[in-house]
Order: sequence, then C-alpha cells, then structure tokens
Amino acid sequence: FSGRSSIPFRMNSGRRSVSRMMHVTFAEKSLFMGDDAADVLLEYAKVLADQGRADRVTLRAIGAEGHEVDVDMLLDSGTIMAAESTNSDVIPPDNSENVADIRRRLALATSPNNPKLDVASTGEYHWLDEV
Repeated sequence: FSGRSSIPFRMNSGRRSVSRMMHVTFAEKSLFMGDDAADVLLEYAKVLADQGRADRVTLRAIGAEGHEVDVDMLLDSGTIMAAESTNSDVIPPDNSENVADIRRRLALATSPNNPKLDVASTGEYHWLDEV
C-alpha cells in the first residue's frame, strides 16, 4: 500500500514505527499486519502442524479493501500461509493482546509437559490445564 489511495489508512507520518507491516496470505486472502503478529502466527502454525494439532486464533489486520478487520484463522497441518515484508508506511493494527495470547499458547504447546487439548461440553477447546 502506498497510501495514495482513497482508502482510509493510518499513515506513519514520517515516524519510525517499532512494528513493520507484513503482507500475509491466508486462505486466498491478502492481509496486512505487524511483523510481530505475522511472525508469531507462522511460528504457532508450524508447531501445531508438527504436533498434528489445530487451534483457532484471532488477529487484527488490514483487509484488501484497506479497512481494519478481525480475522479468525484455523491453524492446522493443512494451513497454507505466506508472509512477506512490505515497504508500507501504514501503521499496523494493534495486536498486542492477541500476540501475547498466541505466545502463551505457543509456550504451552512447546512446554515439556505439553498439555493435551480437550473439547468442553460447550464445544469450546481448552488446554486440559485450563479447565
């Protein structure tokens, strides 16, 4: 994104941002999010695939129309995803809480005690140590 569009982007205004924008392709959708979100998403997807597991995560992104959206993603061994750097001056959506949650899940999935997932009677998934 160059910022010359009529689409309402938040521009960086010459300030150097801590997080850079990444272009993520997921389920044939183009999404733009901060590099911290894209990196943890790819890392978690890899761990889940290696373990034969699946999980649902939510991140904020800028969709193809240029608006911020909440994206729910199912990550499993069949997930096909790519992330590439951009030269965008657009400030990425805030994903600090979502990234922290995914990092927590990643830590659980890679811990030596590696808890198993359980489906509660409500149909929601929980790590066994959270129930």
